[in-house]
Amino acid sequence: MRELKIDAVGGQGDGVAAGPAFVPLTLPGERITARMEGQRGELAEILEASPERVDPACKHFGHCGGCALQHWDIAPYLDWKREQVRFELKRERIETEILPTIASPPASRRRVALHARGGKGGVRLGFKERRSWNLVKIEECPVTHPKIVAALPGLARLAQPFLEHPKSAPTLHVTLTGTGLDIDVTGVERKSGGLSADARVQAAMVAGEFDFARVTLAGEVLYMARQPLVKLGPAIVPLPAGSFLQAVPAAEKAMADFAVQHVAGAARVADLFSGVGTFTFRLAQESGVYAADFAEPAIAALKAAVGSAPGLKAIVAEARDLTRRPVLSSELNKMDAVVFDPPRAGALEQTREIAISKVSRVVGVSCNPATFARDAGILIDAGFKLEKVLPVDQFLWSPHIELVGVFSR
Repeated sequence: MRELKIDAVGGQGDGVAAGPAFVPLTLPGERITARMEGQRGELAEILEASPERVDPACKHFGHCGGCALQHWDIAPYLDWKREQVRFELKRERIETEILPTIASPPASRRRVALHARGGKGGVRLGFKERRSWNLVKIEECPVTHPKIVAALPGLARLAQPFLEHPKSAPTLHVTLTGTGLDIDVTGVERKSGGLSADARVQAAMVAGEFDFARVTLAGEVLYMARQPLVKLGPAIVPLPAGSFLQAVPAAEKAMADFAVQHVAGAARVADLFSGVGTFTFRLAQESGVYAADFAEPAIAALKAAVGSAPGLKAIVAEARDLTRRPVLSSELNKMDAVVFDPPRAGALEQTREIAISKVSRVVGVSCNPATFARDAGILIDAGFKLEKVLPVDQFLWSPHIELVGVFSR
């Protein structure tokens, strides 16, 4: 056992003491004892608690690995997220205005990935433990939309047929849409022939019993009562199976509104890594938009939704791998502004083309401040100024932070 004084919270949400020593579930200023293994430890006792410590909102907190920071009061927690953005930018020697963090409300997450495991006690459905492959059976989740939480018994029943093979470790990717729950299942053993006909029938029967909108197996439709639809700005979009969607509508709106505000007046905007049109349709209310994304189903859905929102400016959409075939500077020269929202790996190749183009306004959206800072450095070296950054806490009580940055030259 070791006594420690916690100095700060690190990038993964653990308390950090001199050494360094990392102890989850602790806060700056606290004196604790911890059971240590190397640099990592587990909290044994709080000898002196921080005044910023609060009661967790969920009974599973501390055991479940989904949340790391429910024990921290909201104001210092949001300030910490803002400082994580500042830290990553500083590593690239970038200084700019960082706005206060936009908070996502509890009970608002519309997308979750639930792991299922079988056993003598029946199906267990939930999230992984902290730093473990073991599963915590979830009975409540204050982060997740109540309609998904209410469906947990039905989702556990749905998972049963996908556990027919002992090597299967299914994950149910659940999305709340305007027409009901859309569930895409991955992690099912396929070497032995995949899901049997009986299991497919059982899954369809359970889906019908609980009135799920659609159930797919790695994108393959097993059951569909209704097309899952989502509203993105003024458009109604048919969501492709297994497609990416921002996890919290309020966070999506905050990021999109900020982006639209900072390209106002642009006649033509390139929306790169557009997905199903999170930014596209909002941008098209004022500007002509060229949208590109590597996922062909996402682009097909975007095109299909254009007619659902009359009065938009022209939208041209293309399925294009922006890593292997980025939009070239010569193509970007026809645009007045660029919005890009890449995966966690960032947009290195595409950013290099933006940097040598004639575009003068760029908005970068990111779920990874480290790769955003790297890409921002390329634009700054090309004469852009990073005017401001808006942090967005889309994944409440987790270490993750999203952001939107505004560039001009």
